[in-house]
Amino acid sequence: MKRKKKNKILCLLTALLLAGGLLLNLCLPAGVYSDSERRSLAAMPQLSWAGIWSGRFMSGFEAHVTDTFPFRDLLRSVKALTAAEIFHRQDNNGIYVAQGHISSMEYPVDRDSCRRCTERFRHICETYLTEQNRVFFSVIPDKNAFLAKDSGHLALDYAAFEKQMEDMAEFAQYVRISDLLEKDDYYRTDPHWRQERIMDVAERLADSMNAELTDDWEIRLLERDFYGAYYGQAALPLSPDQLYYLTGASMEDCEVYDWQNEAQIPVYDSEKAMGRDPYEMFLSGSLSLITIDNPQAPADKRLILFRDSFGSSLAPLLISGYGKITLVDIRYIHPDLLGQFVDFKGCDVLFLYSTLVLNHGETLK
Repeated sequence: MKRKKKNKILCLLTALLLAGGLLLNLCLPAGVYSDSERRSLAAMPQLSWAGIWSGRFMSGFEAHVTDTFPFRDLLRSVKALTAAEIFHRQDNNGIYVAQGHISSMEYPVDRDSCRRCTERFRHICETYLTEQNRVFFSVIPDKNAFLAKDSGHLALDYAAFEKQMEDMAEFAQYVRISDLLEKDDYYRTDPHWRQERIMDVAERLADSMNAELTDDWEIRLLERDFYGAYYGQAALPLSPDQLYYLTGASMEDCEVYDWQNEAQIPVYDSEKAMGRDPYEMFLSGSLSLITIDNPQAPADKRLILFRDSFGSSLAPLLISGYGKITLVDIRYIHPDLLGQFVDFKGCDVLFLYSTLVLNHGETLK
């Protein structure tokens, strides 16, 4: 009899919990963006007979409810803490914490993706470049390269990966920078490198391209805590990063133009710095096409930098060496359109990409 009563109570509590969740979901406004995860939440699908019949409506509805469930971030944190502290899981959906850093497992090597990337680079060279252009290529290792081995997580063979990319891109002079990097050159809560720690990288790249960097740098601190992209994905209560940026005399007179939005922009965007992702302060984030003109540098020194988001914080460090730097992100602009906007004549060309993009070549157009 007691067991029967206990079962009834459990059923009643379960029903109340489900009903309460449903009521909260109906009454509370549905979010459209997750600040912690840096992504848009799944929208409520449009109701139609075709959608119901095909199953698309229910799939979309399930994704919407999962993304907008009340107290979702709190429940994600409880799940992550339970997995880490009670069940001692090494990772939570591929995200792990090691030596105070949050990282994402990057494994295995996708040779087809690597080949696709180098073929896109080759296509650009064959379409736009001549013997007057010097072409360079460099791979940025993600911070998993410096954390995974000691923590026992899956990782690429980064030395082999770098050699593979060098061999595939035989049309370019390879510049190795991986030996200059270590885990503390990256933010603890974010995948990107820290600008104040990569001056040696900028100098090696500039030396390889016979450019002279002349700025004396002043390091400044952004007056807000920086919670990187991995912080939200980990859903763990970890301390934030501090974000520093470097300023120099050559930046004072340079002009930066965003061709995507047809607007002048600053080298360091203070509005973006106070927004959802402070890393977007560097050249206003991931834009398809940007030019930086520096009247203080020789006009005949011009660089076209094909890059991903890592290049946003590196490019300002190269400003003093070039009269003009053009940043191109072919994740957002098709290479076949570049001839309409970019003058390649006599420019140095640098393909600078992280393993996070090279191992996922489908992101390039």
